[in-house]
Amino acid sequence: MRKLLRFLVALVAAAALAALLGTLVPRPLWPAAAASEGTRRILVLRNPIHTDIAVPVDDGVRRRFGFLAEAGLPVDAREVRYIVFGWGGRAFYLETPTWSELKAAPVLKALTLDASVMHVDVAGAIKELGVAGFDIDEEHFSALLDYIAASFRQGPNGPMVVGNTGYSSFDRFYEANGYFNALVGCNTWTAAALRTAGLRTGWWNPLPVSLGWSMSLYN
Repeated sequence: MRKLLRFLVALVAAAALAALLGTLVPRPLWPAAAASEGTRRILVLRNPIHTDIAVPVDDGVRRRFGFLAEAGLPVDAREVRYIVFGWGGRAFYLETPTWSELKAAPVLKALTLDASVMHVDVAGAIKELGVAGFDIDEEHFSALLDYIAASFRQGPNGPMVVGNTGYSSFDRFYEANGYFNALVGCNTWTAAALRTAGLRTGWWNPLPVSLGWSMSLYN
């Protein structure tokens, strides 16, 4: 019993050290060359366990993600200012619309290995209180859109919407590329997206709080 306890303590200590180093060691190690003036403001939204990226909408973004309108998302509505993208574990995302509906099986899959989905939502004006915002240039904005688009798994007719899912009439789930686990999860996806957009993050950011700290440190 004592050996098991020591092992668990060592495991927790190793995970804490990895998370700390993952926050303090920047990725990339050195800042990129100065880019042109940023004209596109992206937002990073977060709750205690998950992060999303909010992309400002214009005609070009609507055309790029035209399949969203085909699935019934109101991306063309005048009130829509952002499309919000998030990547995550299929079981947890689909089976846990609220914390009161938390179940053991989706949590177990999230901690081990699960298929992934993209969650897409729309939003109007977003107050930046407690929200991280970054101004990026057109080149990096285009690279970010490429990264997001590549996360959708393609079927014969394009991205595959997951039928009869969504938390409201304003969001949809799509099949995604990649597998979700405790080490490579929604927040590491967000961090990789931000690096594609020319920003720096920590080397490994499995939690929103560590990603938030690294964004503040290096940008």
